[in-house]
Amino acid sequence: MKFCTNCGAKLTEGAKFCTNCGTKIMDGNNENKTTEKKEQLPVSELPNDLTSTELKKLNNAITLKNNQTGIFKKAIYSAIFFGSVILVAIMDFDALPIHPAIVMISIFFLLMSLVIAFMFRSREKKLQSLLSGENLIAAWTLTDNEKRNYVNFLYSNEKSKNMGLLIVISVLAIVIFGIFILVIDEGKLFMFLALIGLLVFVSFFAFGMPYYYRNQNLKNDGKILIGKNFAYINGFFHNWDFPLSGIKKVKVIKEPFYGLYIKYYYTDRTFTNTEELNIPASEWIDLTPLVAVLNKK
Repeated sequence: MKFCTNCGAKLTEGAKFCTNCGTKIMDGNNENKTTEKKEQLPVSELPNDLTSTELKKLNNAITLKNNQTGIFKKAIYSAIFFGSVILVAIMDFDALPIHPAIVMISIFFLLMSLVIAFMFRSREKKLQSLLSGENLIAAWTLTDNEKRNYVNFLYSNEKSKNMGLLIVISVLAIVIFGIFILVIDEGKLFMFLALIGLLVFVSFFAFGMPYYYRNQNLKNDGKILIGKNFAYINGFFHNWDFPLSGIKKVKVIKEPFYGLYIKYYYTDRTFTNTEELNIPASEWIDLTPLVAVLNKK
């Protein structure tokens, strides 16, 4: 019985690639060369070198749950709840009197829940197409050290952005509240306390949220799934397949870690926005074919 030199999984007779991690299996002449560098399955070889059975096993080995499904279900449950409140109010039960203000709030939350359900239903289907292998062109799993470096990189960026927002909001709050404190005759103490409360809240958000997201990211699965129109990166789903969106730039990076850089854009009601993804990978993975496929797209 042969075993994969990368993950230790059992190999079937004549297998070209490990169905557990995707590593290419060396032939008999090279098996004993333990110092040879591990070889990653190039993207361009996926349709030709893997049989449908092997590809199915490899996709099943991802063992990743669709994390968009839970959000979709919660939005549906929320819509059912607020819809029930509205229905009870319309039927006007004496035993369950509902104030008109509660009805208006319920209508608002019902519409919001339906919009969220619609959005995440679409995201759920897109992520599922990666999990099933339908739109998957590359996949790998981060080591604990790679994930830690990636999470620390995100933490540093988030902390810097939040610090900039904290300074801007603090200056605006001090100016606006300061004018009111100087102008009004009464309520100066209340306005001052409100200013202090706002600054404390914003500071807590600016400093606390990066720590929260850092801890959450460290608990995530470390899976990387890349498709032509979407990507799943350690628990977070990104897509650039909606109208007036697409990829601007794709390249292999060496800093802050070895990996893949994707810059994509999307347009909302006001202007075009861009997102930059720095996706870590093991240094033995050849990302060049993946860059070629995404740039062609």
